[in-house]
Amino acid sequence: MKLILTHEVNGLGAPGDVVEVKNGYGRNYLLPRGFAIRWTRGGQKQIDLIQRARSARDIRSLDEAKQVAGRVGSLTVRLKQRAGEGGRLFGSVTPADVAEAVKAVGGPELDKRRIEIKNPIKSVGAYKVQVRLHPEVSATINLDVVGS
Repeated sequence: MKLILTHEVNGLGAPGDVVEVKNGYGRNYLLPRGFAIRWTRGGQKQIDLIQRARSARDIRSLDEAKQVAGRVGSLTVRLKQRAGEGGRLFGSVTPADVAEAVKAVGGPELDKRRIEIKNPIKSVGAYKVQVRLHPEVSATINLDVVGS
């Protein structure tokens, strides 16, 4: 099945890429969640629009990505969340929370879809969070979750 990706899918591609996947994966996962649309000959216009929007959002060069990685790596981000007794949070820390906290500290504006939280953060403490800035560059954010 030939599809056009509308969102980034790990291990498959970026928005605007035309990919060939198995029928079940496309029909049962990618299409219902809105990660992809069916490929047609007229879909080239949509591909162009998606890639234009992506290029405006993305970090353009490898050098720029390395520079942003240096800035992000030097930051220690403190994030206040509501917590109960014993340091357990009400809810969990989301990538959007991390992106907002980095921006509040004076760091660069990050796309929340590129922030990877391996295990859910559900308690107070110090954590390391990965950010994919470029296909070849990723940075680590030192995140300090504090209860309020």
